Amino acid sequence: MSNYDFDRVSVLLVDDSPFIRSLIANSLKVLGVGNVYAVEHGGDAITFLQRVKNEPMKVGCQQIDIIVSNWDMHPIDGMMFLRWVRRHKDSPDRFVPFVMITSYTEPDRVMQAREMGVTEMLAKPFTVKSVGEKLVSIIERPRQFVHTKDYFGPDRRRQAIQMPDGRDRRVLTDKSEGVEIIRG
Repeated sequence: MSNYDFDRVSVLLVDDSPFIRSLIANSLKVLGVGNVYAVEHGGDAITFLQRVKNEPMKVGCQQIDIIVSNWDMHPIDGMMFLRWVRRHKDSPDRFVPFVMITSYTEPDRVMQAREMGVTEMLAKPFTVKSVGEKLVSIIERPRQFVHTKDYFGPDRRRQAIQMPDGRDRRVLTDKSEGVEIIRG
């Protein structure tokens, strides 16, 4: 892994399992992440983000740089929390990188999370190395954000694919009417 200094990075960790929450928090600390704030579920995370926005001195944090959230939680799960971060008018940062942790890695669930605007997926069981690789991926390969009538979130095309000769099969491109690149 690269020699990154994560000392100034702030991570919001959302997981309802105290054991997994502790495991991920310790993994982030081993990687050198400076500030790890842990809450139990999406509702607590929303409250925490609103407090960071409205009372940063009381919380002791100016902003959250990365969100790491479990998918399955109660009463507000990771997908509902992700929807709030990406789409709600009160979300303090719609562009914050969002890492979804799940043990359900079936393609349809991964596609569902991508459609909602997740930045990275982390499968359970994970290692400190895999957590570190996700952090490095977020830093080294930041995704531009795309806003269409049906989608807002990171560009889902991870790699530039060489198209075969002939017509472009994509209906929409970066220059199509109605497609807006937010961060590039």
